[in-house]
Amino acid sequence: MAEQLVNEFTVNRPIDEAWAVITDVERIAPCLPGAQLQEIEGDIYRGVVKIKLGSITPQFKGQATFIDRDDTAHRAVLKAEGRDTGGRGNASAEITAEGESLSPTSTRFVVTTDLHITGKVAQFGRGIIGDVSKKLMAQFASNLNTMLDDSSFDEKEAELATTDDAVGQAVTERESDSTAATPDDHTPVSELRPAGASQSGPSPRVRKIDSPATEPVDLAGVAGPAILKRLAPVIGAVLLLLVLLRRRR
Repeated sequence: MAEQLVNEFTVNRPIDEAWAVITDVERIAPCLPGAQLQEIEGDIYRGVVKIKLGSITPQFKGQATFIDRDDTAHRAVLKAEGRDTGGRGNASAEITAEGESLSPTSTRFVVTTDLHITGKVAQFGRGIIGDVSKKLMAQFASNLNTMLDDSSFDEKEAELATTDDAVGQAVTERESDSTAATPDDHTPVSELRPAGASQSGPSPRVRKIDSPATEPVDLAGVAGPAILKRLAPVIGAVLLLLVLLRRRR
């Protein structure tokens, strides 16, 4: 099933500050209902999204990467794809986010998602998926604004910056040591290059994200009336069948 979803939300921050946060996948991942970021390799972000459909709890594992990003125009395109770990379906999406300044202290984001899904989730149809996406986006915006308003946000940002600087310095020092060692030092060529690295340079470093496990999104709870409306004809048919069986007795 293919569907285009258009949602928008407002962030209580100036556009440049809001844009820096909204394009920081590691920062905003905890705000996404059911999502858990697990590792980052270069520009590739990997994680899982957990959902619940009654007794079925599929888990989609996949990755996302920016395929276009214009920080001046405040526009970015993210490509995401994942598969149900139970083998019951796949999902892929191209997500375009655009920011617009509403005032010196608020920014509106419009998110357009070209979604392609197969399997159990697709059976609920376009209307259901659209309703669910709107409610999940509203939850995301609420969580994001709560995070931004949290007094610990600035402290966490400083801590992450300090950690990134320390990691960058360690990598630089390690690369300097590797460069200093040459074949003249009787060092094997294999030891001058990290395992698995190509001739053109080392492969991106994989950084594990120590984030708590997330609870699955209960689609029945989120969609609520929409799913009940879809199931109403089925429920009506069952009730009618029960009445007929009673009359025969």
